[in-house]
Amino acid sequence: MELFARLFGGLLLFVYHCFDRLVIHGYLSGLSRPEQVVYFFRQVVGVPTISKEVLSQRTSVYQNWVEAFARNRGIPIEWAESGVRKKDYLQLPLRRMRKRNQHGVYFILKSMEQGSTFRSSAPKYPTTDPHYRILARQRSRFTHYYFYLRDPVLGPMVMRVASFFPFHTTYCLNGHSFIENELNRQGISFRKNDNAFLAVVDPEALQAAADRFTPEVIRQRLEYWTLVLGPKFSRRERAAMNLRRFYAVRQVEYCRNFIFKRHFPIHRLFERSCELGLWRLTAQKISEIFGTRLTRRLPGKLHTTLEQVEHGHHIFRAYWKNAFLKQYEKFSTFLRNELCSNNLADFGLKKGLEHLAAVRQKFLLITDRFAAFQAQTLNVHVDFPLLQRLALPVIIGTARFPGIKIHDTRMIRLMEVLLHGGTRLSGWRAAQIHQAVLTTYTLMPSRYGLNQLRYDLRKMRAHGLLERDSQRYAYRLTDKGVKVAVLLVLFHQRLCGPLAHSLFRRRPDHTHHPNSKLETAFHKADNSIREIVELLEAA
Repeated sequence: MELFARLFGGLLLFVYHCFDRLVIHGYLSGLSRPEQVVYFFRQVVGVPTISKEVLSQRTSVYQNWVEAFARNRGIPIEWAESGVRKKDYLQLPLRRMRKRNQHGVYFILKSMEQGSTFRSSAPKYPTTDPHYRILARQRSRFTHYYFYLRDPVLGPMVMRVASFFPFHTTYCLNGHSFIENELNRQGISFRKNDNAFLAVVDPEALQAAADRFTPEVIRQRLEYWTLVLGPKFSRRERAAMNLRRFYAVRQVEYCRNFIFKRHFPIHRLFERSCELGLWRLTAQKISEIFGTRLTRRLPGKLHTTLEQVEHGHHIFRAYWKNAFLKQYEKFSTFLRNELCSNNLADFGLKKGLEHLAAVRQKFLLITDRFAAFQAQTLNVHVDFPLLQRLALPVIIGTARFPGIKIHDTRMIRLMEVLLHGGTRLSGWRAAQIHQAVLTTYTLMPSRYGLNQLRYDLRKMRAHGLLERDSQRYAYRLTDKGVKVAVLLVLFHQRLCGPLAHSLFRRRPDHTHHPNSKLETAFHKADNSIREIVELLEAA
């Protein structure tokens, strides 16, 4: 992160990090097992036979309460339509709630979804106890209620309640909404758009507000809304059993946002980060960023990809196990690095809400390493003496290795293939590199043999651009090799390639209107050089 700040500190307005989206699962730990449910109904409620009708009666009571709650307060309640985004559909009611500065539930949606519940069935063979029933956990489709509400502390949030026993709950929060309320409470001016803060009077106060998003604050508000909107238990039932909910973090999105002074560098930085990231973010680098040891039995995904969500909105993702790092720029307004996880056990973290501080610290380190990697990749400038030294021969012992020239097409092809080393966990063997070069450039083995490849690999090792994987004959680029390879490959692709293949006219024609930005820039540079020469001749 320090290198990133040194490279782009003059372009940055401020940087902040916070929880973006947080999904929390709440369940009654005292009613999570069948034997606990049996004890609850027989010993506490006083129902000897736990039949299907007894379980359904609790569901009917809660569903009737929800209908009465919506009717008495004039809250719309509808069935969710398939293919309709709930966020877009409920923008207008939320806007009205904000305009009136009101808090509470403003909409209720019903949805048929899979959920966990209990099934009661009579035994196959009769027993001495006529009230004996087999109670087992199962997953089935039943009604879930989505309460869309506006909280005075957490801001807009969603609470989902399962209408079947044991009434699991799910909460969807947004850290930016909490920060917005905190800044408004302190009277700090800011500008927020697209789920990000684009301007703020005091950036330190913004980060301090993000750090106050603690488990204690979250738990207090969740318990309040669970008491108001959740299923009701009598005072006697709550005293007899532990009916407090356990809150577990189910999904986390932690983001680091870079706000620039001007819009022009954002797209260029993101474009180059994607291009170099697809090359350089190998399996080894991904494991280093996530801070784990790379093994062949690593479960889950391990790759990079570039996706287009909508027109003009691309997202670069680096997958690791059940988590992924993504980077995107939103319509040239801000650049964001975001870490998303659906299973905190991948990071050795506990899912309890009280461990949220450890999650913050761990995810902050990972996003910091990701920013540092991007800074190293973007900082590929090398001095010309390095290129001169590469062009000179190297003597190691009694062996003399020739230099690497900038116009050597064979070496450029080999470097470009080695930059895509993410498909191999422990480096590339010579036969695999040879096959990759032949396939990529449609070459015949007679034009580029395996012995020629081995000669090129020895030459790169002599210049410190390549290293072996311990004692195996598998190769990967060194840090120096990465910089040199990126520089030479981009030099050939961006400059030498278009010029060598005569994409431009030999003599600029004023009547010619180029179709590409690169050709337009070339003509402008050529005209400027010609004008300088004419001025020198006139002098």
